[in-house]
Amino acid sequence: MKDKQSLTRNFCIIAHIDHGKSTLADRFIERAQIISNRDYQDQMLDSMDIERERGITIKSQAVTIPFNSKDGNTYTLNLVDTPGHVDFTYEVSRAISSCEGALLLIDATQGVEAQTLSNMFIAMEHDLEIIPVVNKMDLPSADLDRVQHQIDNDLGLDIDSTVPVSAKTGQGIEDLLEGIVNFIPAPSGDPKAPIKALIFDSHFDSYRGVIIHIRVFEGQLKPGQEIKLFSNDVKHKIEEVGIFRLALIKQDLLAAGDVGYIVTGIKNISDIRVGDTITGVQNPCNEALPGFREVKPVVFSSIYPIEADQYEELFKALDKLKLNDASLVFEKDNSAALGFGFRCGFLGLLHLEVVQERLEREFGLNIVLTSPSVMYKIYPKKGDPYMISSPADYPDPGTIETTEEPYIRASIITPTEYLGNIMTLCTNKRGIQTNMTYLDSLRVEIFYEMPLADVLFDFYDKLKSVSRGYASFDYEMLDYKATDLVRLDILVNSNPVDALSQLVFKDNARNRAVNVCKKLKEEIPRQQFKIPIQGAISSTVIARETIAALRKDVTAKCYGGDISRKRKLLEKQKEGKKRMKMVGNVELPQSAFLSVLKADDD
Repeated sequence: MKDKQSLTRNFCIIAHIDHGKSTLADRFIERAQIISNRDYQDQMLDSMDIERERGITIKSQAVTIPFNSKDGNTYTLNLVDTPGHVDFTYEVSRAISSCEGALLLIDATQGVEAQTLSNMFIAMEHDLEIIPVVNKMDLPSADLDRVQHQIDNDLGLDIDSTVPVSAKTGQGIEDLLEGIVNFIPAPSGDPKAPIKALIFDSHFDSYRGVIIHIRVFEGQLKPGQEIKLFSNDVKHKIEEVGIFRLALIKQDLLAAGDVGYIVTGIKNISDIRVGDTITGVQNPCNEALPGFREVKPVVFSSIYPIEADQYEELFKALDKLKLNDASLVFEKDNSAALGFGFRCGFLGLLHLEVVQERLEREFGLNIVLTSPSVMYKIYPKKGDPYMISSPADYPDPGTIETTEEPYIRASIITPTEYLGNIMTLCTNKRGIQTNMTYLDSLRVEIFYEMPLADVLFDFYDKLKSVSRGYASFDYEMLDYKATDLVRLDILVNSNPVDALSQLVFKDNARNRAVNVCKKLKEEIPRQQFKIPIQGAISSTVIARETIAALRKDVTAKCYGGDISRKRKLLEKQKEGKKRMKMVGNVELPQSAFLSVLKADDD
């Protein structure tokens, strides 16, 4: 009789966005019959509505699947689901490091894409056994030979271990489960050694506090044991341990090789960090598991409630979101134009959109966001360098020695026919090409170093547009590089609107200012007086639009007579307009702020 550890397999599914990862997980769950037909729905591991609608996985999930193999044994398959978007690369790496094997999912119609490569390299760094899986074989345009050539040529993987499947129809699922059992090694680790477990995720339960998702590498975890976290040395007592079967199933213990959860009564999710190591208080292990780092936000935006009386509700909503999302950071902020709100930090633009949609849907809030910005490094003429993310913190230009902005290394895979369009797009976004590789006669991979700030606005949408959706994009953060930064102020009726201020690269400032002024002219309603809209750097105006005044015909009652009578009435009206302009307050409609966020910067 084989022991429990030798009958366990820990694996993850890694793929580019929309290659069918969640659908494949559904077929595994269906095949194992761990849920009744009545409770079944598509994308079982995607718990949020927004994940289902967009077809993306945002939060990593895990599930334990029993499998009766042809060899007569019943295996325990622990599937750790991973997010598919570049914003969540660190979470992907932690989920991957909790496994011994990975299913590399490739779309039979699209072939190998940018994130397919980057996720495969992460899996290789962790010495995972990789099984190439060609999905969507039920589609008429599926081309197995072409994809197998790419697996051999681009990825350097063994095409003999390739499993063709259709996650939609269930074709090939049985062969794939047998492949997992045969190709992926059983977990190693001594159940009698000191405890060593990896935190790969966590979620918040309103009754029991933080539920910590772990992979046990050494030792055993039982209720009543005292454990501590390596990063902050905080001690906790285990209240419950168990495994994931969609619901949480309580167990007596978790031993080396197991994937499961522990409950310790921790009430604040910020105390738990993905990638941290858990060990025992009595007999701790000597060193932490490798790869842990602090996740830092890279994109910043302020969120304000449209109704001022929703401020408290917004605070409670952000607080609740943070319970399930430790990477979201926020602090109080205020603006003369928008009132009180919060300055928030996000992992990327998708993360920002997800938070925005959840605030609007789950909490019913009407909110407005300021233009997203990145973290800039300021080197003053006197004193130490410091970081800023908000235009309000930008100092007097005379006190600055130099400024630096974050750069990314972008990898784009595209059919060769769109190469020229994409190179033009990247050059317009201040990209510097570092490498170009022809993967085959039809596809090319290009590498660019680009400022993150220029990728934030609409780069991804434009890339999809110029390549008709065929190009795929992936990026990793690089270091900071020198830049010529200025603060662009927008003035309405000669009053600066702080919520519309932006930090921009100097050469892009004029285009950005012209676009913002044009957008505002369309959105701001006409008043009884003329309204100038200006874009300015310091005191220099670089763009202007004027909203004409609504005029009453004061000369209508003059029938003939001397022209001086008409002139007198017009002069009187002019004086009135001047006085009105001095006291007149221009109310900016909500649509004005939203239109600026969508402003193109070409």
